[in-house]
Amino acid sequence: MIQDFLAEMYPWTKSLHVISVIAWMAGLFYLPRLFVYHVEQVERGSPTDAMFQVMERRLLKAIINPASFATWIFGLGLVFTPGIVSWGEIWPWTKAAAVIGMTLFHHWLARRRKDFVKGTNQFTGRQYRMMNEVPTILMIVIVFSVIVKF
Repeated sequence: MIQDFLAEMYPWTKSLHVISVIAWMAGLFYLPRLFVYHVEQVERGSPTDAMFQVMERRLLKAIINPASFATWIFGLGLVFTPGIVSWGEIWPWTKAAAVIGMTLFHHWLARRRKDFVKGTNQFTGRQYRMMNEVPTILMIVIVFSVIVKF
């Protein structure tokens, strides 16, 4: 019964998954960039510091967190849809590893935001610029895993 429902809803689930992924990725690309500007251009305790903290919190709480949750829910819906995933192949495992990596990166960013709030940030703008490449690399692995099925 649930398998019939998942199969019938497949196009909707896949569409909602893609929409959620786009929103999640947009946030994961933008938050480290905000951190770069925050650490390089903003004096701690200034009104601009407070403004950056609000922007970072809202991006995380209003966009990144809900989009991540939706991505996982719709992604699991796809995983449990009959005939979609063949666990005997390599691609679902590489995708799963990259999605877990993306989720860990998301949580790493959330901890860094708290560091800015506490005034204990230890990272430089250059380090945040380098970390900004992490979601790109993981996205490449995910897309090639699903489309090329390597």
